[in-house]
Amino acid sequence: MTTHKTGTREQWLAARLELLKAEKELTIEVAHPNVVPHVEWLAARNEFLTKEKEFTRLRDELSRQRRALPWEKVEKRYEFDSTRGRITLAELFDGRSQLIVYHFMFGPGWQEGCRSCSYVADHFGGSILHLANRDTTLAVVSRAPLAEIEAFKKRMGWKFQWVSSYASDFNFDYHVSFTPEEISGGKVYYNYAMDDPREEGPGFSVFAKDSAGEVFHTYSTYGRGVDILIGAYNFLDLVPKGRDEDGLGFTMSWVRHHDRYTQGYFVEPAQKREEPKISAGCCCSGESHS
Repeated sequence: MTTHKTGTREQWLAARLELLKAEKELTIEVAHPNVVPHVEWLAARNEFLTKEKEFTRLRDELSRQRRALPWEKVEKRYEFDSTRGRITLAELFDGRSQLIVYHFMFGPGWQEGCRSCSYVADHFGGSILHLANRDTTLAVVSRAPLAEIEAFKKRMGWKFQWVSSYASDFNFDYHVSFTPEEISGGKVYYNYAMDDPREEGPGFSVFAKDSAGEVFHTYSTYGRGVDILIGAYNFLDLVPKGRDEDGLGFTMSWVRHHDRYTQGYFVEPAQKREEPKISAGCCCSGESHS
């Protein structure tokens, strides 16, 4: 249980003023790199437009090459706990031939889901119907038990399909959850290389199903590869300050669950990435799923 110090109104106000001072010190003014007449502005914009168009063509080509990658058949039968009962990976497609699975960092017993993954998931709701009309289903998978997922999902107000892989090897096979033995070894296999140990990692995987019902794994990406799903970052990339993450302990330390932002909220620059705390009395803490 979190405890809070109490004091007088004057003490509270003094503390608030100190915090406000710190917040102002962290505010980065928008620099004016070069203010020019409109004719020069337009010339510079047109020059940059040429680069933007080239980037668009390169991105289209990269997407084409991604779609042309070889597939691998999913041989193992994966089952998940859902609000509809136990369902298989094939059933997650929900009658469509393409499936995107977002690997949401939410371990058994965590008090809440990962803040950064929640930031990503805030972009899902409006896409579900559009994806369905392009023969694609989006599903979210976490290792937390279904009851914990449902409670957090209700708090966040999300409506997308979110299932639990707690009783399966799915998260471990797709290298987004790691056993205590792997973690104790000092390195875990994440994002196609050995990386610093952690309990969970973010990513998304793509699957296809043929007319015979066979399921194939076509693509997975992790870490910065998830960036493509974050529309808010695309907006921020357009403004003068950009993402404004330089100097932070880790890039997403400013992110909060959308029900935890407050006016004038404070970001601790030196804050390091940490996984959510385990709920008190959780039966899953210290449990091995190796």
